[in-house]
Amino acid sequence: MMQEKPPFPSKLLHLSLLVFLLTILDNGVQCFQGKKVLSMHKFHWKQESASSSCLSQKSRWENGAVILEMKHKDSCSGKILDWNKKLQKRLIMDNFQLRSLQSRIKNIILSGNIDDSVDTQIPLTSGIRLQSLNYIVTVELGGRKMTVIVDTGSDLSWVQCQPCNRCYNQQDPVFNPSKSPSYRTVLCNSSTCRSLQLATGNSEVCGSNPPTCNYVVNYGDGSYTSGEVGMEHLNLGNTTVNNFIFGCGRKNQGLFGGASGLVGLGRTDLSLISQISPMFGGVFSYCLPTTEAEASGSLVMGGNSSVYKNTTPISYTRMIHNPLLPFYFLNLTGINVGGVEVQAPSFGKDRMIIDSGTVISRLPPSIYQALKAEFVKQFSGYPSAPSFMIFDSCFNLSGYQEVEIPDIKMYFEGSAELNVDVTGVFYPVKTDASQVCLAIASLPYEDEVGIIGNYQQKNQRIIYDTKGSMLGFAEEACSFY
Repeated sequence: MMQEKPPFPSKLLHLSLLVFLLTILDNGVQCFQGKKVLSMHKFHWKQESASSSCLSQKSRWENGAVILEMKHKDSCSGKILDWNKKLQKRLIMDNFQLRSLQSRIKNIILSGNIDDSVDTQIPLTSGIRLQSLNYIVTVELGGRKMTVIVDTGSDLSWVQCQPCNRCYNQQDPVFNPSKSPSYRTVLCNSSTCRSLQLATGNSEVCGSNPPTCNYVVNYGDGSYTSGEVGMEHLNLGNTTVNNFIFGCGRKNQGLFGGASGLVGLGRTDLSLISQISPMFGGVFSYCLPTTEAEASGSLVMGGNSSVYKNTTPISYTRMIHNPLLPFYFLNLTGINVGGVEVQAPSFGKDRMIIDSGTVISRLPPSIYQALKAEFVKQFSGYPSAPSFMIFDSCFNLSGYQEVEIPDIKMYFEGSAELNVDVTGVFYPVKTDASQVCLAIASLPYEDEVGIIGNYQQKNQRIIYDTKGSMLGFAEEACSFY
């Protein structure tokens, strides 16, 4: 009896290849084994692309979750005439803020306030550091819509208030508490006022007649806000938060890009997340969009994963907890570049922050050098360009329509994985792509605190479960709609 011949091998090969190609094409980015192809038109920024209006962010209620539209702060900054200067200034400020943080860390260690021999005792004091503050949402405070910057590295939310002794220019009308019947001041002897030390890094200051609770927050780039702590109705979509505690800023200066203030998503009792925890179970997530004017992402309050649009399964890692250091610390256990696992002694040291307010990720020198060496090895076919500031791996890609980029995957305790989006691998120092740099930098010293910045978080669903002390990653093409 004659046996039936198996299918012709080449037909199987062609069919498998077709299925493979259909599954890897996504948003114009072609994925090959360990690599992605980036179209260089993404770096040719339109000089007039930013909108002058801040009040374009929307919200909705879906399956028990509040979803706020999230956009990059540049969409709130008016017309940008010179993107080259804008991109370089952002990098300069980000680097300045990093130095401010590391200086604060060293001062605390030298003062003997924190035992640096314990891995989880990372020497940080508060969320008043590393504020590049790049993403905005619209909320309603006291019945008035206002656009605020979102930051996981800050706790006390605040807006500019009338009468304002010194205020920067903002797009929305300045909040006037005297015209709101629901506004109340917080008194100096209250437990809320005593919480300011952990939330802001500064002790409370008592006012007089009445004894109001005054606050001061100083940011690493020289920006600041000061005023009194108050309570007001806050609306998130169709959800009302009564007696929301925030700072009513009377003196405010800095690079806040026309926004009305800031909403803190940190871990102390005064953060927005802690105040709405009874409603949403201490779970929030975001998907950070790219910087194009039309791009949008989402900030989700609540843990119903059915409202996410992730294209890969969510993988979770534990948060490193310390009640004195209310930040989102993770344990980075490995990095893969183009399918190759890099080796370094600083993996697994519990010394990594994930932060939405920092732009560029900073890694301990041993990890960065290993990542850089492997990346440059795999990207060696492209012409180099001069280094720029913190970036020492730069390329001239102006002559290319598209380039093939090695994947960068970050692994965290518990097998969680952050697969860096193709838009988060290179930073365009020049918008004609003649100087494009690997968008990750080295810390000066091995024992400093590393940071996963927002540039490497783009097009990811990042889930913060503050009650379960877990943080999740999943790939998602960010869109509010």
